[in-house]
Amino acid sequence: MRDATVARSYAATLFELAERNEGVDAFGEAVAVAARLCEDAQVREFLGTPRIPSIDKKQVLERALRPSVPPLFLNYLKVVVDKGRQIFIPEIAKEYQLLVDRRLGRRYVDVTVARPLDDAAVDELAARMSKATGAAVVPQLKVARHILGGIVIRDGDTVYDGSLKHRLGLLRRRLLAAALPTTPQTTNHGKD
Repeated sequence: MRDATVARSYAATLFELAERNEGVDAFGEAVAVAARLCEDAQVREFLGTPRIPSIDKKQVLERALRPSVPPLFLNYLKVVVDKGRQIFIPEIAKEYQLLVDRRLGRRYVDVTVARPLDDAAVDELAARMSKATGAAVVPQLKVARHILGGIVIRDGDTVYDGSLKHRLGLLRRRLLAAALPTTPQTTNHGKD
């Protein structure tokens, strides 16, 4: 099983468990805490080392997380460790958040602009994209001065390029195509 598929599968199981126990938000916070813990290099190495028995890994996770996460979530983590999938905890957290966002109708869209936007402009942009998509859009802004102006929106695999750089490139290609003379086809008529 590929890494992303493993993380997605474990996140779906966690999400189902959270829904059954009315703890989607609490489990979301818990998996985020666990993910932050597992992003530490020493913790990641400890959890990923096959020489350390899973019982020791579970005890360390329990001691570190017990005060801040629901007991049912701790039991879930112990199963993750028993299955040897503890290295996927940060990816499981990301996939879990995607499931929560999908449930809430929230979409994260990458937006590239040439210069920083103020809060009012970001809110207006979010409102327009939400209206256009029918989902609660959360723009993830990035400033890239090389686009010169305009906006580039990436929604999954779809890219809407309204940048000035892109428009100038299209104009340049049109001008070059119009400026190139058309050459008539010459035929030899059998003469060499």
